[in-house]
Amino acid sequence: MSDAEALIRAYYAAFDRGDREAMLALLAETVTHDVNQGPRETGKPAFRRFLGQMDHCYREAIRDLVVMVDAGGSRAAAEFVVTGEYRATDPGLPAATGQRYRLPAGAFFEVAEGRITRVTTYYNLQEWLRQVGGQDPRPVGSGQTE
Repeated sequence: MSDAEALIRAYYAAFDRGDREAMLALLAETVTHDVNQGPRETGKPAFRRFLGQMDHCYREAIRDLVVMVDAGGSRAAAEFVVTGEYRATDPGLPAATGQRYRLPAGAFFEVAEGRITRVTTYYNLQEWLRQVGGQDPRPVGSGQTE
């Protein structure tokens, strides 16, 4: 296993343990974080705030993790399934009532000097909304039963 793969696996292992300090220790001070369908944030303080908001609203675990690393070890990708519980209403999203969800997701990373310098995460927000009882994302006429 390459150093970059071990780094990404350690990041997700810390995530699953709920060990946010261990996650943060794997990040560069100037880490860039591209939030799924959200803004680009920079730095560990912003990442710490993001984790706090996520921990308040969600309880999640990563399953079926696959990590891929480029030959130079400076870029990596991860594919996984997020299983979760929506525990507290996240502003701008449907009301939380303990709904459970399961979503395929992916993330892209840049790595330098043994630290993660970029995290970009993607998942299907519309599918998450459907699973937690938000609006049906399919437009009328898309094959849905009316």
